[in-house]
Amino acid sequence: MSTLSTLVARHAALDGPDLEWLHLLAGDWQVLSDLAFADLVLWLPTGDGDFVAVAQCRPSTGATVHYDDVVGSTAPDGQRPQLQRSLDERAAQRSREPRWFGSYAVREEAVPVVHNGRAIAVLARQTNLGGARTPSRLELNYVEAADDIFAMVGRGEFPAPDAPTGPRRGAPRVGDGLVRLNSEGEVLYASPNALSCFHRLGVVGDLVGRSLVEVTADLIAQDEDTVDESMPLVLMGRAPWRVDVESRGVALSLRSVPLTEHGQRVGAVLLCRDVSELRRRERELITKDATIREIHHRVKNNLQTVAALLRLQSRRMSSPEAREALGEAMRRVATIALVHETLSQTLDESVPFDDLVGRSLRLAADVATEGAHVRTTVRGSFGSIPAEDATALALILTELVTNAVEHGFDGRESGSVEVIVDRQDDVIRVEVADDGSGLPADRSTGAGSGLGTQIVSTLVTNEMRGTIAWSTREGGGTSVVIEARLRAPRDAGTLI
Repeated sequence: MSTLSTLVARHAALDGPDLEWLHLLAGDWQVLSDLAFADLVLWLPTGDGDFVAVAQCRPSTGATVHYDDVVGSTAPDGQRPQLQRSLDERAAQRSREPRWFGSYAVREEAVPVVHNGRAIAVLARQTNLGGARTPSRLELNYVEAADDIFAMVGRGEFPAPDAPTGPRRGAPRVGDGLVRLNSEGEVLYASPNALSCFHRLGVVGDLVGRSLVEVTADLIAQDEDTVDESMPLVLMGRAPWRVDVESRGVALSLRSVPLTEHGQRVGAVLLCRDVSELRRRERELITKDATIREIHHRVKNNLQTVAALLRLQSRRMSSPEAREALGEAMRRVATIALVHETLSQTLDESVPFDDLVGRSLRLAADVATEGAHVRTTVRGSFGSIPAEDATALALILTELVTNAVEHGFDGRESGSVEVIVDRQDDVIRVEVADDGSGLPADRSTGAGSGLGTQIVSTLVTNEMRGTIAWSTREGGGTSVVIEARLRAPRDAGTLI
């Protein structure tokens, strides 16, 4: 399906602000559709006098009209005159008689979408009358609120630009609970779900006729938590924002839609939702993340202590072989500590591996060389590596680079080691290539039997479930290729 921007660019010449206005409307019109119990279709006038549907929305509170998507299609002949009148007169146009869609009747209304004093599109409001009956008080209040907002669309007062609705999950929907306020912030109507939400918060009795901000302030004053400064503005319907209100372990997410008439505020629609369980789970996740980061930090500290003890022990060794063995062990412990240090600074169980591998390889090359200058470079990107694979991969690369420096550049003053990465989703291919002396003649098709080589082979095969191959590099040097499939990253939300 074509996007709104694509269809607008194809059929009309709207400037940037007008296009952004349509995006704002389409991004926030589910509230309108649910309040009106109606399908919404955004019709854009074209240069040849026709209309093309660039977006549509179905209600979650009633039966839909369009079971198939109409985006990208042109307006039916019977609907086009109504759309054109609404655009020309900048006024809502309602059909006198319902129009039949197969076996059910549909009541239609066309509302101009006005921006900066100009009608740039038409919003069709289509209500399925197939299940028509005597409307309840709730339905009447829904429709009255919808009528007010549609009128704002026709005057260019909705949607509200720069409305900071907030990034937190749990945005309230129409069915979660609705409160209608007058211009003074007093409750005119509260749906049964909204009343239940405020009763759980601690409100006693009915809400109608009471100031919502005063009722809520009395409850919040009993708690010692800091109150959001925007809460009074939302509860009085003065600002189109979202806020959470918490009291006695209950959390409500509130969203205000101010109602205006020619710039003057005449009331507001307040949507509310009980998000107590959602906020509790979020706090558990935050606590879990902090605990995991603290564990990684302590493991890093312990590993650094082990590395320091190995360093002290190596200085007391008179045997060069023992000193070298302890130095290798110290380097491996330091590499693992580097992975845990990185994990202690992230919010998820994955490692931004490009930064880590650069530090690790430089450390390995500096430690392994004695007087020679070896340049290590990385070509390609590792991206984020799951924590289960990060330690093994870091050790593998450190061992390979160290091995290349120690054995490939013996007796030379300079050289280079290049790490070439090719990653496609969870499949990764890494080549470690040097321009050193190459593999000995008796090992031209395989690796040696040293401890470092055994560690690398074991980690690649067992930990990363991959393959590794050694070969002589064309032009001199050695090439080691590793291919593996990374584990899928774990979702923190599944751990509680």
